[in-house]
Amino acid sequence: MPACFIVRAVVHDADAYRAYAERSPGVLARFGGRHVARGDRALTFEGPEETRRVVIAEFPDVASAKACCRSPDCQALIPLRAGCATFEFILVDGVPPA
Repeated sequence: MPACFIVRAVVHDADAYRAYAERSPGVLARFGGRHVARGDRALTFEGPEETRRVVIAEFPDVASAKACCRSPDCQALIPLRAGCATFEFILVDGVPPA
């Protein structure tokens, strides 16, 4: 069953954040992951207005997502976003293919 990381971030320094954003797709791909949504603009239909950057990344399963997050490659990205963005990073079960 697929699994998805959902990230909501406040980017404080777009130029510095770019170094992180450019490298993250390659790290995800090494674990079978891919971005399915990635943007600075979210349209809120219900609840408080979402003003953070929202990113959704899909993986083949929870084990692959966890392995990616805990990998040295992913851990090496954290300093690139430190100081330039504040993250909320969660993992949820995906929906099995129909």
